[in-house]
Amino acid sequence: MTEPRLKTDLWIRAQIRLCDTLFIPAVIARRGDSDAGQVMIKRNLLDGRFYVFARTVTLEGEFAWRRATGPTPVDEDVAKDLIDREVKFDPDVWVLEIEDPKEKYKFDGPIIS
Repeated sequence: MTEPRLKTDLWIRAQIRLCDTLFIPAVIARRGDSDAGQVMIKRNLLDGRFYVFARTVTLEGEFAWRRATGPTPVDEDVAKDLIDREVKFDPDVWVLEIEDPKEKYKFDGPIIS
């Protein structure tokens, strides 16, 4: 039997609320399937550079975050192209954009490459 999971829209709203408490601006840049859509976080460094993280599941069944843009930040066009490719593959993707140049936002799982 699988563990019950939070609906994606509820998880997204919780992350926005968490960002609000930390004074980190966050917006839903794209809405996906409210029950089980994939989640991507677009971290805006406010200097024209971005990281994109994609939520994934480890072999142990735990949530983790994959650096979809790699170890270094990219410009907005590259981040947008990456997200657009993912949306073509999976139209249920959510994108949460966070303005976080000081990287105060803490992910709810480890960041993997």
